[in-house]
Amino acid sequence: MRVGLVIDDSLDRPDGVQQNVLTLGRWLASQGHDVHYLTSTTTRPDLAQVHNLARNVSVRFNGNRLSTPGRAPARAIDEALALGFDVLHVQMPYSPLLAGRVIRRAPRGTAVVVTFHILPLTVAARAATHALGLVQRRQMRRIDAVLAVSGAAEEFMRGAFGVAGQVAPNPVGLEPFRAARRAALAAASPDDAPRVVFLGRLVERKGAGALLDALGLLAGQGTLPSGLEVVLAGTGPQRDRLMRSAQEHGLGDVVTFPGFVAEEDKAALLASADIVALPSLGGESFGISVVEALAASRGVVLAGDNPGYRSVMDGLTDQLVDPQDTPAFAAALAARLADPAARRAASERQSAAAEQFDVEVVGQAVLGHYARALDAAGRRSTSGAEPARPAR
Repeated sequence: MRVGLVIDDSLDRPDGVQQNVLTLGRWLASQGHDVHYLTSTTTRPDLAQVHNLARNVSVRFNGNRLSTPGRAPARAIDEALALGFDVLHVQMPYSPLLAGRVIRRAPRGTAVVVTFHILPLTVAARAATHALGLVQRRQMRRIDAVLAVSGAAEEFMRGAFGVAGQVAPNPVGLEPFRAARRAALAAASPDDAPRVVFLGRLVERKGAGALLDALGLLAGQGTLPSGLEVVLAGTGPQRDRLMRSAQEHGLGDVVTFPGFVAEEDKAALLASADIVALPSLGGESFGISVVEALAASRGVVLAGDNPGYRSVMDGLTDQLVDPQDTPAFAAALAARLADPAARRAASERQSAAAEQFDVEVVGQAVLGHYARALDAAGRRSTSGAEPARPAR
């Protein structure tokens, strides 16, 4: 098939939607499909068949710094569509100025598939998404298959856009994380000092501050294990504030801030942890970072108890924590730090749980959705009628 993966943002950014597009695109290409990327403002030289349709401007949304496209010219869209795509796979919610125009101009025989990605955190973000949904409900009739990355995202999409969908989780290429875990287990020694790792953006909703508060409580109680190392990896506007907080909690000699971690170094960092702490406060529709940690860690993963992360941690709910309940979070950390056997058992369960999100599994499911969408598009192209939406 010739597949166009449509995203309103640049693929230069390392966020979850971009990871979904790139992971799926590379896997589809490895299966022999002809994959093109219809994007905005992408400059990375390692990607082939990129069609930049517009320029983006930076905005803040749902606690993140995002970018939104300007109006994509009809000529640029038509030149891309002239390639003759079998499937256009659009990341949603999308801008009416780029992906919306691509959908409107797509030939009737081209199958249009959408994947819904977000679960807004704030009232303002939810209201904005609902407003966008009201504008775009009419266009949803042109779409042949509706997917969402989690049940929580699908439920929100149904309310905001008035359309039901099926869950197709974010695909993750697990092999580098599996290999890093095997190497870390082989190299581990019972004499090693425990290590806690946080990896993510240093913004409030990702919960690094909550982790420091919980560790600070343990430090005040004198219950931190000797030699403990805490790594807060990532960049973001809260870095200086978090560094001050570490000092104020008496953790200045315990916590390190290595900054940005390249994609090729993530697996080894996660595998080195006895505890991977990902205490997001909310606003998560899925948890790619959680899946990576589940596959890589030689120890235990503690994740924030929010709907997106809960969908990934199914069967591991005893490892969910409320980051804003500092005493409970501290107790969860202390219990795992004191029990190497429990950490090793958790690692085995986690490794097995991560397999359902491997790109080989998810990719095959997505191909099934493409096949059904192509069938719907063929019926529409032949009859001139919109295909009936299956009952939920």
